[in-house]
Amino acid sequence: MDVFYNPTGVGDVLIIPVKDGERDEVSHKQYGDITKITGKVGEVLGYNIFQASTHFEFEETGKLAMTEAMLSKLKTLFNENQLTDPLDFDLTPKFVVGYVISKSPHENADKLSVCQVDVADETLQIVCGAPNVDKDQKVVVAKVGATMPSGLKIKPTELRGVPSNGMICSQKELGLPNASEEKGIYVLDDAYHTGAPFIF
Repeated sequence: MDVFYNPTGVGDVLIIPVKDGERDEVSHKQYGDITKITGKVGEVLGYNIFQASTHFEFEETGKLAMTEAMLSKLKTLFNENQLTDPLDFDLTPKFVVGYVISKSPHENADKLSVCQVDVADETLQIVCGAPNVDKDQKVVVAKVGATMPSGLKIKPTELRGVPSNGMICSQKELGLPNASEEKGIYVLDDAYHTGAPFIF
């Protein structure tokens, strides 16, 4: 789960997005330094933590991965401000090393392939349009819930009628420096371990 801390551009605020919602239908409620943001039917869209540097220690700024330590401090802060929302956030890594078990042609699209990808704790079906994807490759998988550097959020979808749960990424999509301009996914070498977080 990604959170955002940009003291130069935004101020001393930790932004915790939980769910997308229509911006013209949100409401805000203050609990001390916590602002709870909800949508039209009361679903939680996110939280803003003001004076964040007094509650958390930040070694970096920008997009940050929520850690167990950060979540623990957040729960303490919620408790101190009588905010009883359950903070059952999924902290599992969203960018992981995957192993392509199989690749088969998409029945309704010549340029798409249907891949079964092992990510250690589960096998994901991912529809991929890259020309270089193939069986027995190690690849970078953006799992459902990941936010790409472009801002795109990965969600379960159907491509031409076939379910797809995740995305096999190219260097360019990952925003890697000196990314290849050639079309195609980023194929990893055997030094990478299936299911391990991919750090970039």
